[in-house]
Amino acid sequence: MPLTMTFYSKKTLLAACLPAAIVMLIIPSIDAQNTPSTRRQVTVGSQGPMPDHLKFTTTQIDGGGSVFLQNCAFCHGKDAGGGESGPDLTRSKLVNSDKDGEAIGAVVRNGRSDKGMPKFNLSHADILNLVAFIHSQQDKVMSQTGTRKGVDESDLKTGNTEAGKRYFESAGGCTKCHSATSLAGVASRFTGLQLEQQMLYPRNVKSKVTVKTRSGQSLAGTLEYEDEFTIGMKDAAGVYHSWPVNAITFQIARPVEAHVTALSKYTDDDIHNVLAYIQTLK
Repeated sequence: MPLTMTFYSKKTLLAACLPAAIVMLIIPSIDAQNTPSTRRQVTVGSQGPMPDHLKFTTTQIDGGGSVFLQNCAFCHGKDAGGGESGPDLTRSKLVNSDKDGEAIGAVVRNGRSDKGMPKFNLSHADILNLVAFIHSQQDKVMSQTGTRKGVDESDLKTGNTEAGKRYFESAGGCTKCHSATSLAGVASRFTGLQLEQQMLYPRNVKSKVTVKTRSGQSLAGTLEYEDEFTIGMKDAAGVYHSWPVNAITFQIARPVEAHVTALSKYTDDDIHNVLAYIQTLK
């Protein structure tokens, strides 16, 4: 039987969520021409039916492994199982649905700028080999027992929604900055482990700064730069301003600090319950 994860401790969740941003990235489309015509026989692996795709040669897979290491491994890990900034491609829905490289190749060629993935100028042969390697890694994972590294959204649905709402509105202190209205749609923008990560330690959250100059002028905006000598900000109109710190008085509001403080207070139940509540805010 395959390994099924249904509950994660606070230690496990923090280890999974905090070190790296799990940016959902889907990979890559290939012209139908010049692709092998032989299809791999579909079988059932220990983790379900094996994906249906072309049968690739050892030469193609090995060649694709080299291309992957040079261009993809720094984000997706050397085995396509996920890295610091790229997701696990062996569990990608797009890779799973790809038959002949039509989906994988398109993303390789065009990139996903909204997900931080650049486009790659690779030859048709290199992309086909890359497809072969990615599918071979997925096949390997699907055929193994008890080695699943990824986290499914269903694995994280273990908390009590009502208890999470009570904690959110009282002991957790979350309503000092958030409300069900301000978070509306968050569970649609983020799902699974990515939503967990945003809850525990939000990424790309800008700090706010209020500045008062010696002439008495007050400005407020988003903190864009800070060191011991300079403060830089963008105002509501998007205009950048900067000052020497000894020429102004300023106050910085850092929303993430409240999340950092909460990490030391959460119990296992708190994490799962609050997540269950946030999962309803679609």
